[in-house]
Amino acid sequence: MSIGSDTGGKLRELDTLPGAHHAWFSSNAVPYLLSTADALVILLSSIMAGIAYHVAVGNPVPSLLSHCAVGLLASFIYILRMSGGGYYDFPDSAKPRVESSEILICWFSTGLMLAFFAFLLKVGIEYSRGAFVLFYFVAPVGLLTVRKATKLGLAKAVSQGAVGRNDIVLIGDFDEIEAFEPRDFVAFFGAAEIKCFPLSREQDLSTRVASDLDVFNSVAGFVRRNNCREVALALPWEDTARIELVRDQIKTLPVAARLLPDARVRTLTNYASSARQRVLAIEIQRAPLSGGERFVKRVMDVVLASLALIFFASVMLLTAIAIKLDSPGPVIFRQKRKGFNGKHFVMLKFRTMTVEENGDTVVQATRDDPRVTWIGKLLRSASIDELPQLVNVLMGDMSLIGPRPHALAHDNYFEKVLSDYAYRHHVKPGMTGWAQCNGARGATPTIEHIAERVKLDLWYINNWSLWLDIQILIKTFFEVLRKRNAY
Repeated sequence: MSIGSDTGGKLRELDTLPGAHHAWFSSNAVPYLLSTADALVILLSSIMAGIAYHVAVGNPVPSLLSHCAVGLLASFIYILRMSGGGYYDFPDSAKPRVESSEILICWFSTGLMLAFFAFLLKVGIEYSRGAFVLFYFVAPVGLLTVRKATKLGLAKAVSQGAVGRNDIVLIGDFDEIEAFEPRDFVAFFGAAEIKCFPLSREQDLSTRVASDLDVFNSVAGFVRRNNCREVALALPWEDTARIELVRDQIKTLPVAARLLPDARVRTLTNYASSARQRVLAIEIQRAPLSGGERFVKRVMDVVLASLALIFFASVMLLTAIAIKLDSPGPVIFRQKRKGFNGKHFVMLKFRTMTVEENGDTVVQATRDDPRVTWIGKLLRSASIDELPQLVNVLMGDMSLIGPRPHALAHDNYFEKVLSDYAYRHHVKPGMTGWAQCNGARGATPTIEHIAERVKLDLWYINNWSLWLDIQILIKTFFEVLRKRNAY
């Protein structure tokens, strides 16, 4: 266990748990190692099945290129589907039970998808059906064997302190953290090494809150630097005021948060849990998109943004010329916005106004705003001014679909007046979103307007799917044609 500050006493003794500071690889590497192992199993199964089948029937061994291609495609589909369910996440991978049913269902459905694509695209002519059938039934044996072996290896590594976790932090009451034993950390986190941030022991309420806020600032910095995915809380369950304070402070972070059983509750349980569920804990903040979901969304962003830039290249060139001829000033307007995890980035737009506000005071455009140029009115009504943000998408600062980012001045104000506003930063901001395709676009003159927009944005975050993104893109096309609230 690693302590976030110099707390002394028993906590300093816990800091020297056997193996706690001798971890030779991070748990963040586990998903990549496990997925690579599965990919190799599938690839080798495809190659060996091809060789074995042709040898068995007395045929000369053909070129293995087609077998490699099938193995790579099968591994891509299989890993993508399994990662979406958290199959490669460290907590699940460290549990003893082998997920036999999940592996078999995913593999056999993957095989059916491969057969369908081969039939649809007529690419299976040179690939022996006998070799495919053999591959179809050999691969799951390898997958199950490797999964069992990796679980045994991980269990041994955890027990020896060889695996360290820097994707999770523990925030808690000093006495609660002090009460943890080595077996508690293994049961809750699957590793003995974890970064801890004890809260203040001050009795005076105002002094304690001020000290706690300093701790939360340290937590936020650590989470963002290390790309942490989870925050665990060790607090007395009856201290509801402090739990609410912690919950309010961490909501700006795109992480899952769970409240662990306190010392008294831990005496009533032996950490029993089902094979797929974690040890008893209360989820107080839902995790954002999983690694697999982020990968799928990113692939779609890169592909579609690249195609859109090529398609709209001539439109963007003519727009730049028109802006330059219409009024003095730069073609591109740059403004700082908040992105994923609250990180700042510079958003690009075609300049449509005579001013370039990017400070503490930013006045939103209104209908018939005299600051909007003549060409700017045309660009804004057709949403052409947003096209440069395709570059932001390719750079990774934005996504095609997500909550629309606001100027920093507006962001800071909205976070103060709306308690749920910060949750919008749990995903990348988008060029368009669920709110925009439902008419919530343009200026936000009242709190009610922004509250409705936030409500729609949070619904999108909590219900994301690839099909939903496709629906939003289609609806956005018709919303642009309607020109509703576009000025």
